[in-house]
Amino acid sequence: MDKKTLLVMRFSSLGDVAMTVPVVKEFLIQNPETEIIYLSRKKFKPLFENVPNLKFHAADFEEEHKGLKGLIKLADELKFLKFDAIADLHNVIRSRILRIIIPARKKSSLNKGRKDRKALVRKVNKIRKPILSMPERYADVFHNLGYILDLSHRLHKNDSVKENAVGIAPFAMYEGKMYPIHKMRAVALNLAEKGLKVYLFGSKEEAKELETWEKLNSKIHSIAGKYELNEELEFIQKLRLMISMDSANMHLASIVGTRVISIWGNTHPFMGFLGYGQSIADVVQDETMTERPTSVFGKESKNADKKDYFQNISVDTVLEKVEMVLREV
Repeated sequence: MDKKTLLVMRFSSLGDVAMTVPVVKEFLIQNPETEIIYLSRKKFKPLFENVPNLKFHAADFEEEHKGLKGLIKLADELKFLKFDAIADLHNVIRSRILRIIIPARKKSSLNKGRKDRKALVRKVNKIRKPILSMPERYADVFHNLGYILDLSHRLHKNDSVKENAVGIAPFAMYEGKMYPIHKMRAVALNLAEKGLKVYLFGSKEEAKELETWEKLNSKIHSIAGKYELNEELEFIQKLRLMISMDSANMHLASIVGTRVISIWGNTHPFMGFLGYGQSIADVVQDETMTERPTSVFGKESKNADKKDYFQNISVDTVLEKVEMVLREV
C-alpha cells in the first residue's frame, strides 16, 4: 500500500509547537500508512528529530518566505509532494493562505475554542471548569480528516541515565505567570544545599540574572543561552525533575519524558495547556483565588488590577512538592 502524505502546519510559539510533538508521534504510531511533512520554522526542527515517518520542512518567514510572494514560493516548494490532506494546527493568516493555495483532497484546521476561553477568563458569569485540552484540539484536526487518533495522555518516559539533578526554568513571557524570582532563587538554593545538582534554564537575555544564582552554591549551574535547542533537550532528558512555570519548558520536558512540577499564576490548567502526560497532582497553584484564570496566555489588559497570584505559594510549599515527586521518580 502506498503511503499517504499529510501536511501538518504549526509555526509558533516554541511551547505550542512542542505541544504538538507527542500528538504527532502517537498519530504516526496509530497511522503507520501515513507520512507527515511538518511545516514550521527552522529553529523548531530539533523538536522532531528521530520521529519515524516524519520529514521536517523549514519555513523562513523573515526572508525567503516573507509576505504573500514568499508564501506562494513556499507553496510551490511543497506542491510536488501531492498531499492527501492538510492538518492546520495553527489556523492563522499564513496557514490559512497556504491551506488555500496548496492542493489536497482534504483539509482541516484547529478550533481554538475562543468562546470557551472567554467564558473561563471573564469576571462576570465565569464558567470555571476544564475546557478541551490543546492536545485534544490538535487530535480533532486529524479526526476531521478521517484519521483514527486515540491520545494516551501518558508521559512516555525515556531510558536515559538520570543525574541526581533538578532543572528550574524560572521565567515566563508575562509577569502574571512568573513565580517571584526571589522565591524561586530560594528554592534553587535549598535544593542545592540538600545535595541536588540544579540546572537553570532561560534565554540569553535572562542569563545574567541566573549567573548570580550560580554564585550561591557550586551545585547550581546556569545553562541559559549557552546551548542549542537539541542540546537543551538532552539536558532535560537527564533530569529527575523539571520545575517550570506555565511555559515552553514544561512542554519540552513532556517531549523527552521528564516529569514537571509546574507553578501557575494568572493562567490555569483548566485552559488546556498543561504539558502532555503531566499530572494535575504536580501542579502548584493557589486554588483559593477563584478569580483565576484571568488570562489565557498570561498577558493582562492595561486596566487589570495588579495582583500577586503567588502570595500564598511559599517556598516551603514548592519544596514539599519537589520532595514528594523525587520520592516517586
